[in-house]
Amino acid sequence: MSASSNTNAWLKAKKKTELSEIADKIGLKNYKDLKKSDLETALDDFIAQHSARFTSNPDLAGYFTSRSKALGSPIKKEKETVKEEVEKGLKVAKRRVTKVADEIAAEANSSAILRTPARSLSQVASRVPLPASPADIAFAVDRSTVALRKRAASIYQESGITEASNATRETLSTVTSVLFSVAAFELYYIRPAILANRYAFTIPAISAIGTDDFNVYLPDMFLLLTSSFWSPALTWAFTSIIVPSIFGYFFNISANSQAGPRTRARAQAETVVDPLTFSIAKALLSYVVYAQGATFCGLLSELSIARLNNAVYGGYQGILVGTAITGLVSIYEAALKK
Repeated sequence: MSASSNTNAWLKAKKKTELSEIADKIGLKNYKDLKKSDLETALDDFIAQHSARFTSNPDLAGYFTSRSKALGSPIKKEKETVKEEVEKGLKVAKRRVTKVADEIAAEANSSAILRTPARSLSQVASRVPLPASPADIAFAVDRSTVALRKRAASIYQESGITEASNATRETLSTVTSVLFSVAAFELYYIRPAILANRYAFTIPAISAIGTDDFNVYLPDMFLLLTSSFWSPALTWAFTSIIVPSIFGYFFNISANSQAGPRTRARAQAETVVDPLTFSIAKALLSYVVYAQGATFCGLLSELSIARLNNAVYGGYQGILVGTAITGLVSIYEAALKK
């Protein structure tokens, strides 16, 4: 069959001038030198290749109508029917061959099972999953426990809690730490008396967690500009730190307790302020000032002494108890060094 007989009937019915206009509209190139039959074939091929783009073009509606009629012709239907019958016959033959092969394989397997029944049963039994025994369960639990214990131990070691606790213990296991602890205890009660708290703001209630309004109080830092703060603060520093430190430095019994020449290493190892002398001087000065009301020729204010005596926990007796504790700790440390 020639190429002209396969050309679209709608294109054959057009004149060459009309075909040229169609070619120009759809963008076909190099068509001016073609004959009418060649131009029909070129347009048919070009439109068929770009059918998705030209389907909605109203100028080519006749082309697609003619094409759909041509595709639905009896000759082509007959060709498709013959093709389907051939493919169906091939599938049936292939299915028969596969069925025969499966039957042969099944017979071979059944004969093998009949020949070796014990072996086959053992293979089947080996594939059946059995429940875990108590020993297996105990082993799994023990293994999980050991893994959990190792993980917890590694997390504890990596956290550095042991090193931090050891460093804290070494820092606090000195007479100096005990002295600072006693002084901090006194300041805890003195600070509200000389630097009073004032209302700052309110944290509103949170109904979701059932809390009430919470008033926040902060130290009144403006008192730092008044004598009502500095007078008692300097009085406490004079009686609890400055004068006892001077006595502890000059009456340093621990500095002369070691025999031999005085070297640089020995000087660095010596205590700058003797803790026992510091405690004794603080106890005597606190008793004289807070219990007897001595002002040292008006150097100390009677009002400041009274405020401090009322602010410290237990009054001057509480201060004497603190000095007794630091004195005993210094004696204990000296005894351990001997």
